[in-house]
Amino acid sequence: MATMSLTNPTAFDRPRRTRMNWVMLAVAILVAIVMASPFLLLVLNAFKTGADYSAHGPLAWPTTFTFDAFISYLNRVNFPLALWNSILSSTVIAFAGTGLALLASYAIGIGRIRAHTAVTAILLIATMVPHEALIYPLFYGAQATKTLNTIWSIVIVFTILWAAYGTYILSSVMSTFPREILEAAAIDGASRWRILWSVVFPIVRPTLTVLVVFTFIWSWNEFYIPLILLADPASQTVPIALSTLRGQHSIDITVVNAGSLLSLIPTLIFFLIFQRTISRGVTAGAVK
Repeated sequence: MATMSLTNPTAFDRPRRTRMNWVMLAVAILVAIVMASPFLLLVLNAFKTGADYSAHGPLAWPTTFTFDAFISYLNRVNFPLALWNSILSSTVIAFAGTGLALLASYAIGIGRIRAHTAVTAILLIATMVPHEALIYPLFYGAQATKTLNTIWSIVIVFTILWAAYGTYILSSVMSTFPREILEAAAIDGASRWRILWSVVFPIVRPTLTVLVVFTFIWSWNEFYIPLILLADPASQTVPIALSTLRGQHSIDITVVNAGSLLSLIPTLIFFLIFQRTISRGVTAGAVK
């Protein structure tokens, strides 16, 4: 009789959804639609003609889907060069800034340098300073180092800025690092450098992965400082190249939408590629 009850499919019926479950599902779907609506509107208007947009507005369905806006954007802007500048600068900034943050936070959080609390507070204040307040010294510094109108000007600037932010984040994580593990590694004869790469790095790798991904995206979307430091079209990044489409008295909305969509696709692909890596890294970090 017991065997029959175990094989009875009704014994393993799934729990029924309550009314609250359906309400929460509806709210989640509504929130998802609201969050996705700007992207959907961008895609919708990128495939319109300028006359179609003027006649029917941004919310209307295109009368015909056309690539005219994309062709016009690629004719006006050297998109491959701007794309390469953005990929190169954002990649170098992401990995160099995270690497500097790892070394600095190791000294602050685990090495416990003198006045480590004051140093952390200074780094926090540095991340809160508006970019507008930094532009004059950054401009003249780029002139003095002859990096003005080259992507290395923004690489240096944002590597330092994001390294300060990353150091603040990682130092708080490393300050809670189990001392027993570090002492055991030191007793076994491991140097501080070996402890960093063999003990600390594998455990904080999930946090480093998240920091690299978001630093890449933040660097890609930066506008104000690159606008001032990258006046040469040969060194401009994608957001700066996109801003050149705006005329003094008019602007072609469909071309701007097409350019915005092209500039958004690389970061979206980058995030989707590393999304699973982030999830796996967080799980591995929790297990460790």
